[in-house]
Amino acid sequence: MKTPSNQIPKIALCGNPNSGKSSLFNLLTGQKQKVANYPGVTVDLKYGNLNYSDQEIQLIDLPGTYSFYPSSKDELVVSRVLANPNDDNYPHGIVYTIDATKLDKQMLLLTQIMTLKIPCLLVLNMFDLIQDQDIDIASIAKKMDLQIVKLSTKTGLGFDELKSKIGELYSNPQNFVSSNTFFFPSQKLKEMASLVKEKTGFQNEYQNILVAHHFEHYPFVAEIDKKAFSEQFEKNGFVSLDHQIKETLARYEEFEPLVKGATQVQSNYEEQSVKLDKIFTHPIFGVGIFLLLMLMLFQAIFAWATIPMEFIDSMFGSLGSWVSNNLPDTWWTSLLSDGLIAGLGGVLIFIPQIAILFFFLSLLEQSGYMARVVYLFDRFMQRFGMNGKSLVAMVSSTACAIPAVMSTRTIPNWKERIITIMVAPLMSCSARIPVYVILIALVVPTTKVLGVFNMQGLVFFGLYGLGILGALLSALAFKYILKSDERSFLMLELPDYKWPSMTNTLHVVKDKVFTFIWEAGRIILMISVLLWFLSSYGPSKQMAAAEQSSQIIISEQNLSASEGENLLAAKKLEASYAGKLGKFIEPVIEPLGFDWKIGIALITSFAAREVFVGTMATIYSVGSADNDFAIQKKMAAEINPATGQKTFTFAVAMSLLVFYVFAMQCMSTLAVVKKETKSWKWPLIQFTFMTLMAYFGSMLTYQLLS
Repeated sequence: MKTPSNQIPKIALCGNPNSGKSSLFNLLTGQKQKVANYPGVTVDLKYGNLNYSDQEIQLIDLPGTYSFYPSSKDELVVSRVLANPNDDNYPHGIVYTIDATKLDKQMLLLTQIMTLKIPCLLVLNMFDLIQDQDIDIASIAKKMDLQIVKLSTKTGLGFDELKSKIGELYSNPQNFVSSNTFFFPSQKLKEMASLVKEKTGFQNEYQNILVAHHFEHYPFVAEIDKKAFSEQFEKNGFVSLDHQIKETLARYEEFEPLVKGATQVQSNYEEQSVKLDKIFTHPIFGVGIFLLLMLMLFQAIFAWATIPMEFIDSMFGSLGSWVSNNLPDTWWTSLLSDGLIAGLGGVLIFIPQIAILFFFLSLLEQSGYMARVVYLFDRFMQRFGMNGKSLVAMVSSTACAIPAVMSTRTIPNWKERIITIMVAPLMSCSARIPVYVILIALVVPTTKVLGVFNMQGLVFFGLYGLGILGALLSALAFKYILKSDERSFLMLELPDYKWPSMTNTLHVVKDKVFTFIWEAGRIILMISVLLWFLSSYGPSKQMAAAEQSSQIIISEQNLSASEGENLLAAKKLEASYAGKLGKFIEPVIEPLGFDWKIGIALITSFAAREVFVGTMATIYSVGSADNDFAIQKKMAAEINPATGQKTFTFAVAMSLLVFYVFAMQCMSTLAVVKKETKSWKWPLIQFTFMTLMAYFGSMLTYQLLS
């Protein structure tokens, strides 16, 4: 077993989902963490520091859970940490956060923590929603033998007092240990705890009881001990689930009368939530509202982002022109203007659209609406082998598939979790936005439909719909392929509707945008430099021949200087290493309507989808004297030398869009899938079936439209 690290005192934040625990963690540490009103948003342990009287205290944000008897893997983390006093994360004290309007629903976990005899401070959060006379705090504090702080993370009520109490919790932890346990174990439980104690040496009886319940899932229990426990428990007729149920009921019988006698909360928010749920969770109106909200979201992505996108495009265009006109005509000038600036500019231009997407998703999550979406679509998702929580992962995938895959830890059923992991990347993520936008703008007019909707926005919405359809059909196939005897269920608390915090929303947008820039930027930087080299250099004889043939054509056709520059650039690109690579795969992608230049972009974008735009920017900028960095214009003007027609026709653009809807072109997602499933089997299956869907879907689209 591990030896605890006691150099820095640790205080853990615990509580039920939707209790405001993560918001409190943000306030105390200054860290910006995503806050959402559905269980499971805090999947991993989060850390931050709080300074108190020159002493640095480490705060640990434990995942939200309802009790020590969880229904999902992330909730199990809490009992893993608190059941093992030798764990590195075992806290010196606990700050337990409760929604003050739901005292009777969120006390179970608190009483379990009290039984562990860990120093504990009770925080009644969201106190701004009720009145002082609604809760007899003195009565609760006396009967539970706990110190209590009234708090509102929204208004700041009680925040200074809380920091002071945390300091006291660190300085004098013995003053925060409750004498009330709310738990009287049966003789059978005492016997099992005694058996466990022989192996663990834990002094607290309840910790040994938790090990008896969860020993198979605790990594600190040796495999040989797990086998011994299993044999002994079976011999003694110990049925864990029965005792969990009995304990839970016994605890409720103890604390519910206490809470009801001390509270008279009449929450208008709860009454309003019930009224609103009649609309938002209606089987017909609720679905219609959800689809309308998604349609409005995609319309906003196009309508609101135009001006900032034009500004970014103009800025990079001016920067590229300045570099080419003012620096020496050398290879490194070409690298800077044609490689780095063109590649990065082609991706950063889409930041406004990504910011708008995250802005609206954050508002929906914080308001409590997303929890209703989970409930509303649970029965529908069951038909495809998933459950309502799968929808959370799928909606999250519209931002990024990586956190979506990780969020499936909240799904207790193995089969439903695997299916959700396999199909979540089919949802169009923010990395696809640059590809969608540039190709839609190429071939779809900006006309109005019904006088309200933008045609480009409708096509954009349609691509997301196509991804959803592909995900559902794939899930249906996996439902019948995968076999499991596990029972499916959904346990979810619907929080009251709340006004979202604009501060939290802006933090989410900032963090996600900067993450996108950093993650995508590093990849694009490397690939842009590599592409610039591959596009600028090639076999010396063939590059010389390309230059010679260009001079002959320029002379024969009497081309202008600008036309001659563009012809020379095209000939040298075809003779370059990049051209050779594109030519090599061209026979395979030709049935899809793609030429060798598009082939280069397909290869490079397997690292990350958004690299496609940077690649096209690099390819069409190499060697050209025209420093117009509007990639769309360059792609629109591209002519296929074999047909004499435009390269990016409607059929080609639609074929390419369908390819990117279905293709698994994100190595980072595959790595996360491997990590979550602990096997290369599932990411390989995922990559194979998505690539086949992309290839044949793209081929069918091109053949029909051409």
